[in-house]
Amino acid sequence: MAEPSQKGVIEKLWLEQGLIPAGVDEVGRGCIAGPVVAACVILDYSKLESLDTRTKSKIRDSKTLSAKQRAELIDLIEEISLSSALGVASEREIEQIGILKATFIAMNRAIESLETVRPDILLVDGNQRIANQTIKQQTIVKGDSLCFAIAAASIIAKEHRDQFMHKQAAVHPHWGFDRHVGYGTSEHIAAINSHGICNLHRRNFAPIRDLVSTP
Repeated sequence: MAEPSQKGVIEKLWLEQGLIPAGVDEVGRGCIAGPVVAACVILDYSKLESLDTRTKSKIRDSKTLSAKQRAELIDLIEEISLSSALGVASEREIEQIGILKATFIAMNRAIESLETVRPDILLVDGNQRIANQTIKQQTIVKGDSLCFAIAAASIIAKEHRDQFMHKQAAVHPHWGFDRHVGYGTSEHIAAINSHGICNLHRRNFAPIRDLVSTP
C-alpha cells in the first residue's frame, strides 16, 4: 500500500476496508539507562474527527511537544481511544537480548495488553516489522507525523517513561534522571564518570560497556 503524505489518510484507507487500525510506537530505544517503553493505541475516529483543528494538531510526534503539553494530552487521548495499553522491556532484558529484540518484546506486550478492542492492522512507526507478531502490519517511516494513532502511542509511551525516570531520580539522585531521562547527555556521562553506574544503566551500551563487564 502506498503511504500518503497527509496525516490520517493511511488510517482512513484501512477504516474504509472495514479494518481496525492500531498505532504502535516506542520510546527509550536510544537511551543508555532505563527501560524501553512501547504503547499501542486504537482511536475512536468519530471522536477524533469531532475535535477542532487546533486540538487535533496537538496529537503529533511526542518529541515536538513540551512536557506540559504531553501531560495535558493524556486525558484527551484516553477520551478518544477505544483501547490503549503499554508494554515495557527492562534494562536487564535489553542487556540479555539486545535493544531491537527488547523493543519488539515491549511492543508485543503492549499489543497483548489491549483489553476492550483488538486491532486488525498494526501501524508501526519506522521501517521494521514487529517480530513474533501475527497481526497484519504496515511499517510507516515518520509514522508519528502521518498517523494520529501512532502519534498518540508515542505521547503515551513518552509520558509514561518520563514519569518513571523522574521517580527514579529520587531513588538514584546522583545521575539526574529527572532531567535527561536516561539519554546520554554530557551531564549524564559526567555523572557516570563521577559516580559509576546504578541498576538502571544498560551495561551493554557505550560508554558504560567500557567501564564494566556485562555478565
